[in-house]
Amino acid sequence: MVEYDLPSKLLSTLSIAAEHVRSHDFIHIFSHHDADGVAAGSILACMLQRLDIEYQVTFVPVLDDDVLMLMRDSNSNCILMSDIGASYLDKFESLEKDVIVLDHHKTDKVANGVTYINPHLYDIDGMTSGCGSTLAFLLAITVDERNWDLVRYAFGGIAGDRQHINGLSGLNIYLEEGAKERGLISVVDGSLIPTGTLSQSLYLSTEPYISGIGGSSSGVKSFLDEAGIDQTKDFLDLTDDEKHRLSSMIAVRLLKQGVSVQTLEETARTRYVLKDLGMDAETLSDLLNACGREKMGGTGVGICLGNGDSLAYARELNYTSRRDVIEATVELDKMGVTPMENIQFFDSTSTGFTGILCNIVMHYMGDPNKPTIGINYGTDGKAKASARGTWDQLDNGIDLSVAMRDASESVGGQGGGHRIASGANFPSSRGQEFLKKLNEIVGEQKVNHAK
Repeated sequence: MVEYDLPSKLLSTLSIAAEHVRSHDFIHIFSHHDADGVAAGSILACMLQRLDIEYQVTFVPVLDDDVLMLMRDSNSNCILMSDIGASYLDKFESLEKDVIVLDHHKTDKVANGVTYINPHLYDIDGMTSGCGSTLAFLLAITVDERNWDLVRYAFGGIAGDRQHINGLSGLNIYLEEGAKERGLISVVDGSLIPTGTLSQSLYLSTEPYISGIGGSSSGVKSFLDEAGIDQTKDFLDLTDDEKHRLSSMIAVRLLKQGVSVQTLEETARTRYVLKDLGMDAETLSDLLNACGREKMGGTGVGICLGNGDSLAYARELNYTSRRDVIEATVELDKMGVTPMENIQFFDSTSTGFTGILCNIVMHYMGDPNKPTIGINYGTDGKAKASARGTWDQLDNGIDLSVAMRDASESVGGQGGGHRIASGANFPSSRGQEFLKKLNEIVGEQKVNHAK
């Protein structure tokens, strides 16, 4: 019996959304292009396919006026959004369509003429306790209880948004308990050792990123020789003694690198194994994220529909993506980040891996006391920024959602997200103004908290 009870108001709104879904014969899904968004969009696609409802899925990097125009021009009279929508709630009524929004980002905007589902509406933190794929899954089982098997893909989204880092909470507990009860997932202890064949996994690893080992074949060989472990071994084949020895050596390297104990604990987090898929949630998250980044969201949908060719192609995309990310990480490690009084930043224009690099810098390279900002200056005159913080920074009053929103709006852009991870876009020509304002806002947040 599942112990976590869903809020009654959430259940009521899910039922309303389910009725809207059943009343249409063609639905256009719009979802974010990250792992959570691809998982959410894929769950909704599976749900509609099982209902024999025609659908189209569009994955987008950001919700803006151009995407709003796509929604307006869609041949569907029902727009179903996942992992996006909160920032545009006041504009959807103008679409004159049936609009359903499943989002977990905090906003002050009011929903008019929209079926809107967000954890924050039920006093549940959307940053930690329910993401886009969580909500998509809840809608799917409201439509048909037999959709519980789709919970595996929801865990890919939960891992993608890092909501499992400090243990599951809120709506995600409901998914975990129901999935374990049905034998769909198993929970195993985590490790600092990345999964897979050691020679490749240590080379490609960015979580943890071990300076001098990640991205260095010679560094990997030297490290494993020192440990007395065959580099062709797989993590699953290691003895308990070998796991303990290797974990201890990795921990020592990371601590010397300046990595915090909190990050070590987060890195060695609990893993969720998706039984029928033969992988854990984080591996699925990597595959879905690679599909989204390469504008191959349809391949992610194919994975969730059980297409073997889609899974094989996603593995290729993921390997290429991880290789490119570790190369960019090593280069950034050499160059370093630029410190300001209250933040630190780097330019990701040459790689485009802004959010991913932001997270790596924040936990394994940069000053743990300052939020990390990555900026990608596009060729279209627009810049996209990502920001990452730590739980300790949040405890000191930092709110990156507010900071990124206010800083971007001050230079003619827009932004927002979560307190610990947020994004923004603004004119490229005003990048320095944006950073100056953001540095100022973060400083004010810390001062106000200390009063």
